[in-house]
Parts: sequence; structure tokens; C-alpha cells
Amino acid sequence: MEDSTTALPKPVSMGQKVAFGFGMLANQMFPAALGVFIIVLVQDLGFAALLWGVIQFLPRIFDAITDPIMGFISDNTRSKWGRRRQYVFIGAILMGIAYVAMWQLHKGDGVTYNFIYFLSWSLVFYLGLTIFSVPYVAMGYEISEDFHERTQIMAVAQFIGQWAWVIAPWFWVILYDPSWFPEGADQGVRDLSIWVAIPCTLFALIPAIFLKSESTLDRTDFVPLGAAQVLRSVKEIFVSAFEAFRIKQFRQIAAATFLIFNSFNVIAAYTFLIIVHYLFNSDPASAGNWPALHGSVGALITTFLVIPLVAQMSKRMGKKKAFIVSQLISIVGYVLFWFLFVPGKPHLFLYALPFHSFGIGSLFTIMMSMTADVCDLDELQTGKRREGVLGAVYWWMVKLGFGVAALLGGFILSTVGFDANDVTESAVTGMRLFYTFLPIAGVVGAILIMKSYDITEEKAEQIKAQLVQQRKATNG
Repeated sequence: MEDSTTALPKPVSMGQKVAFGFGMLANQMFPAALGVFIIVLVQDLGFAALLWGVIQFLPRIFDAITDPIMGFISDNTRSKWGRRRQYVFIGAILMGIAYVAMWQLHKGDGVTYNFIYFLSWSLVFYLGLTIFSVPYVAMGYEISEDFHERTQIMAVAQFIGQWAWVIAPWFWVILYDPSWFPEGADQGVRDLSIWVAIPCTLFALIPAIFLKSESTLDRTDFVPLGAAQVLRSVKEIFVSAFEAFRIKQFRQIAAATFLIFNSFNVIAAYTFLIIVHYLFNSDPASAGNWPALHGSVGALITTFLVIPLVAQMSKRMGKKKAFIVSQLISIVGYVLFWFLFVPGKPHLFLYALPFHSFGIGSLFTIMMSMTADVCDLDELQTGKRREGVLGAVYWWMVKLGFGVAALLGGFILSTVGFDANDVTESAVTGMRLFYTFLPIAGVVGAILIMKSYDITEEKAEQIKAQLVQQRKATNG
């Protein structure tokens, strides 16, 4: 699609959709496993709650620099392999190696050493993730020009990617099972990181190898690339990135995603803590499979119910209405969690999961499809295809959400007085209050932002028709 001068959409085979989807599995499994492993830093390696937040926030500041640069490089690469594939390949290898390295932590090395070691390797990992994810996401925006097929592509990708969240919660069970790791959970993350990194690296390589891409060697509208050129263009890169926020619709998508994803991730790590310390009186062994079931059952519901249903809702009522309805349903789930976390009756919280799963389950399926529509609007306004830049800025907002969530999550734990060695009733109650009401506030804010979003199917078709004329005029 990179060189397309016609608005006629080409059909996308299921094989191409699945190849893109395997990349999404890697893109989600690495952070999903990290979200489980990160508990070990506090629970077993002695990291203070604020250190736990800082170590997740600082890499996002790093991302703020690298993501727009990678988007610029990806958008302007002239190559026989196209603009994206080679970077996806390199990034997959780099993040796989760094992921294993950063989890080789030993309790005997002390908190200070482990903090510096983990932070250093995590920066290498996030560099690899940037090199992989920015071009990878842009590839997804380029696959189709069809308004509804874009949603189907993202639905397939999210269906495959959700298996990360089905599998990852069981790492909690494995990490704290002495029959698996008699030396403790720190031994567990050292070994499990290898078993996560190898298949995830292979999954990440699939879109680089199998997704079709046209040569860009003959493109004359790209900015010349080279170390000196990129350095000279740094100002332009960041100006270009911030220009994305001049597009009202993109601002709305990014802000709504940030609010929902950020508020969700603030409380996500509390799931394990609430189940262990509230439902099972601070006994991880007694909690058994329940922490894993919370995440795994929710992900299965998302995979087999929410994503297919949201794709159909989007086709019938439009993307915006499908988004708003889905988020309202998720509020019901968050409210139910307050009543259904009951000591001695852990099975009750399962009844909240079908409602809760509509929140994150619908978010990326719809928002990534909307972002692809905004890329068309951006081309109409600027004359440039900037999937890399727009994708980088959007996913930087997602990563920033992770970082802010970690920092805020650590701050909240400190504020409510959580101490893994002496868990009080007031600390648990504080966690539970934030667990229910913080994500509700995020959802309400996002809905208010998206109320005036105006790229409907009809408007998208008008934009594409105007693009056809603009491309014809440009190409003579």
C-alpha cells in the first residue's frame, strides 16, 4: 500500500492477517510476562515500592526520545525490503536477548546492584522493543485501506495477542511453587525469562519474514537517512511527532487510550496482592491458582467473546459507539469487583470478569483501527504517509501509560502503607478502593473525550476519495 495511488482496497488474505497477529502475540507476551515477573522485585528481592515505580517509569522517558526517531527512520527508509521489515527483524532479536539478560538477578547481590543492573538491561530491552514495535505497528496500518477490514485485521491480531494474557498469569503459580523453583521466585524469573524470550522472538520475526512489502528504493519523496542526517533532523522529528497532536481525532484517540490503559495498569499489579493478602490472609501458597485464574479467565473471555463481539458491534453501530458501549460495560465489572472479592469465596470474582474484559478487550481493537483512519486524514492534510510517526506517538502514549501507572502504582502502595512483611487491613482496603474507582474515573474521562470523535464510515470514504484525486494530481 505504500505506493498506492488508488483508493480501491485490496483484499487481505487470512494468512497475512495471522502473520501480523503473531507479531502482536510477541508484542503483548513480553510485557505480560514482565508484569508478572516485576512482582518478584518487591515480593522477593527487597525493592521498595517507590523503586519499583521508578524502574518502570524511567524507560518510558527513554521511549519518549527513541520512539519518534524510530518512526521517522521507518517512514523514510528506502530499501528493497520496504520501509519496515528489516527493523522488525533486528528489534525482535535485540529485545529477545535483552529480556533474558535483565532477569538474571540474584538476591545476594543486594538491592542497589540489582536496581542498576535491571535498569541498564531494561533500557536495552526497550530500545529493542522500539526498533521492533514502531515499524511493526505501522505495517498493520498499511495492510488495508478499507474502513471495516482495518477493524477485522486488528481483531485478528488482538485475538492472537490475547493468548499472552491467557498464559502469563500462570507464571504466578509456577514462580511460587517450590516444586518448580525450590530456591525461590528469583530463580524462577531467571529460568522462565529464557522460555519466554525464545518463542516470543520467533513470533516477532514472523511479520518481518512473511508480511508482503514493496520496494521503496525508487521513492524520491523520502528524507535521506544517515546518522548525520537523522541528527540534523532531530528537531524536525519531534516537531513532526508533536504535529500529530494537532489532528483533533488523533488527540482524542491518544488521550482516551492513555486514560483507560493507564488507570487499568495502575491497579493491574494489585490483583495478585489483593487475592493473596485479602482473600487468603497473606499466604501465597494457599492462593494457589486463583491469581492466575483471574488473568487467564479474563483473557479467554476477551479472546473468544469480547474481541469478536466488538468487531461486529463496530461494523453495525460504528467504531465510536462500539467503543463507548464497551467501556460502559467495563464499569459494571469494576463495580462488581468491590462486592465479589470475598475472603473464603474466591470463585465469586469470576462473575465480574465478563464485564471487566470489555474495557481493555475493546480498546486496541477499535483504537488501532481508528488510528489507521487518522493516517489517511494526515496524508490528506500533509501529503505524507506517516504511519511510523503516528504509530510511534500513539504507542508512546501506551508505553507512557505503563510508566506512569508503575510510578503511580508504587506511590499508591506507599500511600496506603503497604509492606509485604506486615500487611495491614487499612493497606488492603486502600488498594481495593483504588482497584475499583481509579479505572472507573479513567473510563469516564475517555468516554467524555471520545464523544465528539467524528471519523465515521462516510467521512472515511470521503477522505479516501479526496486522496485518490490528490495522489493523481501529485503523480501527474
